[in-house]
Amino acid sequence: MTNLTVSFKESSTKKQKPNADKIAFGKHFTDHMFVMDYEEGKGWYDPRIVPYEPITLDPAAMIFHYGQTVFEGLKAYRTPDDRILLFRPEKNFQRLNLSSDRLSIPEMDEDVALRCLHQLLEVEKEWVPKAEGNSLYIRPFIVATEPNLSLAPSRTYQFMMILSPVGSYYKEGIQPVRIHVEDEYTRAVRGGTGKAKTAGNYAAAYKAQERATKEGYSQVLWLDGVEKKYIEEVGSMNVFFKVKGEVITPELNGSILEGITRMSIIELLKDWGVPVLERKISLEELYEAYDQGELEEAFGTGTAAVISPVGELNWGDRNIVINNGEIGELSKRLYDTLTGIQTGKIEDPYDWTVEVK
Repeated sequence: MTNLTVSFKESSTKKQKPNADKIAFGKHFTDHMFVMDYEEGKGWYDPRIVPYEPITLDPAAMIFHYGQTVFEGLKAYRTPDDRILLFRPEKNFQRLNLSSDRLSIPEMDEDVALRCLHQLLEVEKEWVPKAEGNSLYIRPFIVATEPNLSLAPSRTYQFMMILSPVGSYYKEGIQPVRIHVEDEYTRAVRGGTGKAKTAGNYAAAYKAQERATKEGYSQVLWLDGVEKKYIEEVGSMNVFFKVKGEVITPELNGSILEGITRMSIIELLKDWGVPVLERKISLEELYEAYDQGELEEAFGTGTAAVISPVGELNWGDRNIVINNGEIGELSKRLYDTLTGIQTGKIEDPYDWTVEVK
């Protein structure tokens, strides 16, 4: 597919773009989408940009019955001088292949996928928002399409990319969020699918999230699935804690998603000379640090929210209020630096951004 040609069918009707101050996350979609098919023995073929529209699948398509699907999430940003930037997009397609491998989905040429994304963005470049804090969310995903109820990997797939202009992921914006510690339900265990971006991981988290939302919390903090002792991640984010000047984040153990924002934050901290450790950290250890006045900051990281300061953790009958519920100095510096690089407002010394031309 190195010499692929992407066909283009233009939409006959164009949508009205949402007002910048009324963009809800994941509710609006652009005029076009990308589609490519896979067939065993033939490989990936027929890349095309078509009008955004419903897709038709056989009722026996294996995605409906066995959940064989993976997805990614990244963003396109408009710079002050009107360029469009992507942030480390090659990492997203590398991770898509890692997720595909775990779900027995055939891998894709990452360079081809990235070139197809560039072509889709060229068509939809007017959809990249100009307003401060807004961006164009990109959702690549693969679904199993073979109509077959046999319990085996599908022999056909579709790879799609859809685009959605978005504002802030949390209604609180960059303000600290309140998080509930989940000690009943389990999201993932080592050897399972926790490190893959696959639909079932997120559906399995809904029950706990519903309960947390009802009690006024923005997200759930998951513990390890075996001992219910060690911190793993927040529902949509990796998580970091600053204790006595040192930043600690749970080590990647096979059940935690390898976040691209997480990776970038660790690289930034090391470059700044801030001590950062990837290791196990238990809730008891965290609470002890809080009790002794040593827990200075906490924040989550992810593509959707970028940096989300944590102002409060609820753990049973114990409440951990962090930094008086205010944004920490390090969290703010990380947020300003990362979003500044992503939007082209500050220099990118790491070559993380890729311009769409």
